[in-house]
Amino acid sequence: MEKTHGNKFFIFGITLVATLGGLLFGYDTAVISGAVKSLQSFFIDTLLEDSGRATTVIVQYRITLVIVVVVVGMAISGILLKMFGRNRGTLYSAIMFVGAGIALYFVFNQPVEMNEETANSLKGFTISSALVGCIIGGSIGGFVSLKAGRKNGLVFAALLFTLSAVGSAIPEKMNFLGTEPIITFIFYRVIGGIGVGLASMLSPMYIAEIAPSNIRGNLVSWNQFAIIFGMLVVYFVNYSIARQGDDMWLTETGWRWMFASETIPAGLFLVLLIFVPETPRYLVLQGKSDKALETLNKISGTEKAKIVFEEIKLSLQTKSAPWLSFGGLLIFIGIMLSVFQQFVGINVVLYYAPEIFRSMGSGTDAALLQTIIVGIVNLTFTVLAIVTVDRFGRKPLMIIGALGMAISMILLGFSFYLQQIGVGALVLMLLYTASFAMSWGPVTWVLLSEIFPNSIRGVMSAAVAAQWIANLIVSWTFPIMNDNTLLTAMFNNGFAYWIYGLMGLFAAFFVWKLVPETKGRTLEDIETIWKKTK
Repeated sequence: MEKTHGNKFFIFGITLVATLGGLLFGYDTAVISGAVKSLQSFFIDTLLEDSGRATTVIVQYRITLVIVVVVVGMAISGILLKMFGRNRGTLYSAIMFVGAGIALYFVFNQPVEMNEETANSLKGFTISSALVGCIIGGSIGGFVSLKAGRKNGLVFAALLFTLSAVGSAIPEKMNFLGTEPIITFIFYRVIGGIGVGLASMLSPMYIAEIAPSNIRGNLVSWNQFAIIFGMLVVYFVNYSIARQGDDMWLTETGWRWMFASETIPAGLFLVLLIFVPETPRYLVLQGKSDKALETLNKISGTEKAKIVFEEIKLSLQTKSAPWLSFGGLLIFIGIMLSVFQQFVGINVVLYYAPEIFRSMGSGTDAALLQTIIVGIVNLTFTVLAIVTVDRFGRKPLMIIGALGMAISMILLGFSFYLQQIGVGALVLMLLYTASFAMSWGPVTWVLLSEIFPNSIRGVMSAAVAAQWIANLIVSWTFPIMNDNTLLTAMFNNGFAYWIYGLMGLFAAFFVWKLVPETKGRTLEDIETIWKKTK
């Protein structure tokens, strides 16, 4: 007898496996938070005592920067060519590379010595290096999903997560490049970042293509929950590891266990992926209609499966349009939503939270425990956003959240400036996290999934790439601003927080003036907005 309804346990099971990609996304990006001080002591502070090694590291660091600029530049050039066409895209790419070349010239023109600026820059790049991989992974995600498939793409990401975890934990023993250990560590963090970039695109794509239409939105939203949950899990892991020894043990050994711990969820993800099917949409693309129908029967039941199968075949006939078909304003809004999501400074809190709490006077264990509190607040208010985004609307949540972050960061800056960094500063940090989690965290992704018409859906890759680039800029520059002797003497570590607060005000104004409300509107109705603004 044929089934007329899908298997709910089957749907739930494969969705749960796919969300492990999101969990690893959060785990890999947040694991660095517990190791910042240890990495500085182990890799960077020791260079101050050995000028020969310091010179070698600086030279290799600069060569690494050149490679990063070339690889990331090529990824951005691909987006520019798709967006503006061959002639204008090539021109803008050339301008970008010239600008990058000038910046690199000034970097290479600096003395080859481990001074304060070089040390802060090296620290910032070491902590944020995974984001370089995220840009690469996000850029190739579409290609991987088409050539290898959604499932195999996730398998590849799981392998990269595992390799990165091992290589980051023991860079001296996994040094196939023959570089200094800090450069090898950076290399493996970039490898993990590529996995994050792939998972950030492929996990929600897999869930969206495997889920029945009536519960697709709900299931996809849990990928964001899994990302935040992964961050919270690694905060607990880092705290547990830090309690196993003193600061000296943490500097020599503890941080290695933090990175190695990722092999557990990565290995679990890799094994479970063996048991999940490829998505029906990709199977149809590959001409494997029988396998696609077999999977659809399990998901939707035999009657609905035939209807969905025909809809998939019809949807694949939709032709893509040039990215500027709906004007430049739409693309500008999408990119700026991504940029502001990072420029408000959220990843400074997620990556550097223990360092921030230490600067407030907390010890290592207390700082990591306070970071767990930040993670709990982040998770709680993310769930609140998922529940309320269809009730209150996107625009009000984004404006209120931006203002909440702006006020929190400006006041936190004054707390540091006036050296009043007690419980009040912790409350401001939690208020900031709650404001982000209920607005710009999940709601930005909701807006990005809604505002781009189907015919130019590929432009979302530009917005995602902009998000990772903005994330890299913020994470890299925070130590440069926060650890600068002159800025610290003038502002007592408050300067960076005022910058992020100002970005929050700009973000609120941007949403108020330019971003349309999409609550309760069909995708076709939203598309008409952009047709009117062309």
